[in-house]
Amino acid sequence: MMRYEWLDGFLLSLPGCEKDYKPEWGWFRYMIRGKLFAAVCSPKGMKDEAYNGHDLVNLKCDPQKAELLRAQYPEILPGFYCDKRLWIAVLLDGDLDGGFLEELCRESYRLILAKLPKYVQKEILEKQEAE
Repeated sequence: MMRYEWLDGFLLSLPGCEKDYKPEWGWFRYMIRGKLFAAVCSPKGMKDEAYNGHDLVNLKCDPQKAELLRAQYPEILPGFYCDKRLWIAVLLDGDLDGGFLEELCRESYRLILAKLPKYVQKEILEKQEAE
């Protein structure tokens, strides 16, 4: 059972966030200009029991920080079906503090935003300030 019912609304509140559903993967994807920064899914029938049957969110993460987080928190795993060095999977049925999860989501968002062209970053941030 997912403990973070607020997560969808929080991710959608980030400036420029777009959401879609990828039925063949069973993923809700959160993107900025088509670039993925978060994906919520519930893998079922997986051979890897670490992911199987858990609601989780994949988030982009600095590789060194990702390694430390995985060592420190049992609910943080290597990214599910993503580059395991650059992505983490956070189990949403664990005991991770909501504020900490929010910060991990913000960091993932910032990492992707920083990869977009400067004019796009400026446009997104100016639109946020105008609201």
